[in-house]
Amino acid sequence: MTSAIGPPGPRGVPVAGSLPRYAEDPFGFLTELRESYGDIAAFDLGPNRTYLLTTPEAVERVLVTEESQFSKPEFQSDALGELLGEGLLLSEGELWKQRQAIASPAFAPDRIAKLAPTMADRAVAMVERWDDGDERDIEWEMTRTTLEIIVEAMFGIDLEPGRARQIRLLLEPVGAQFEPDPRRAMIPDWVPTPERREFDRSIAELERIVDLFVARRRSLGVEPEDRDLLALLLRAQERGAIDETGIRDELLTMLLAGHDTTALVLTYTWALLSARPDVEARVHEEVDALFADLEDPRSLTAADVRGLTTLRNVLRETMRLYPPVYVLFRQADEPVTFSGYQLPEGSLVALSQWVSHRDPRYFEHPTRFDPDRWLEPDHPTYAYFPFGAGPRSCIGKGFTMLEAPIIAAVVAREFELRRVDEGPLELRGSLTAHPEGGMPMELVRRP
Repeated sequence: MTSAIGPPGPRGVPVAGSLPRYAEDPFGFLTELRESYGDIAAFDLGPNRTYLLTTPEAVERVLVTEESQFSKPEFQSDALGELLGEGLLLSEGELWKQRQAIASPAFAPDRIAKLAPTMADRAVAMVERWDDGDERDIEWEMTRTTLEIIVEAMFGIDLEPGRARQIRLLLEPVGAQFEPDPRRAMIPDWVPTPERREFDRSIAELERIVDLFVARRRSLGVEPEDRDLLALLLRAQERGAIDETGIRDELLTMLLAGHDTTALVLTYTWALLSARPDVEARVHEEVDALFADLEDPRSLTAADVRGLTTLRNVLRETMRLYPPVYVLFRQADEPVTFSGYQLPEGSLVALSQWVSHRDPRYFEHPTRFDPDRWLEPDHPTYAYFPFGAGPRSCIGKGFTMLEAPIIAAVVAREFELRRVDEGPLELRGSLTAHPEGGMPMELVRRP
């Protein structure tokens, strides 16, 4: 039976609705919605009527079984579109299918497995820059290494010295543009505010860097057997399946989305292990046993990673507690009913990994860091979706799930990492969940 009354939810302020509260702390706000209103809650993000859906069944419907009835929302596509154009993250319909078909061979399981030495080599290079007693921003260290890996693995070139830091600096004003901000939401995009001008300059410079990557890859030549993403795109261009702008869109999408998730998962992994020396000791024992049989950490393989049960469960648990992508928005293309309430066409629906992953109905002691819960997981399938779900799930899931344990194993072989700042982690919500102020940690070389 469908209710004629809309779902419950908080009363916001005029014009802005609940946007000020969401902007202040999106993680706490979304959690309070679930705790206060249950399976569905209605709220206003500025002018956008939005519905938080928190059941695994709703996640499955929106992302999997009824995926074609939900599109990327206009408010998100407008902002991201300036940055990523019609790359895989934003394209829809036939264009998305065409781009997916071009890119898929770069992410085939057999090709990803062959990238293990590249990942291990970059991780070893990072550790060789470290010394006992150093204090480092681990978020930056993970970002630099994952940027180096994505450029080599997917663009077929090496990242020049200093380029990773340049990219990171350019991404700061870009990320700030996507942080929820009531003031910015009320200002049209065409108004040349200082923040807007900096955003535009950063996009222009990122596009220039990507164009340099393309020129360098072309100069190296593309062989028929090459399956890095840029080689696939260049061959597709030769047969008229994509143009120069499309190549740039796909490379920007891969450059930004391809490194960020892994870097954040690893950053939060080290923070969690720092507070749990008992779990850390088990990781070290497992890693030491692996490397006892390997002469060179650069020789790590995908098969080796599959044997790191404790470490892989640590990473799964990290993504449960601190999912880099913490909320997904979709727009209903037709009226739809959830939990007995009919939502009108054009409604925004929010699916929050942060909320679902910490729901006590599906995870016992939900805020506890417990990697052993993954030995015999018993939660519903769609209560856990760090990479999304369905046909639009992250194309790079397999890449991340090989890269993260390889980097973690190489680091754990040599070092223990200790947080410099005590207390709960403070997060900053943008496109992804970043630690406020980075993640300063002390490096302690293992005996």
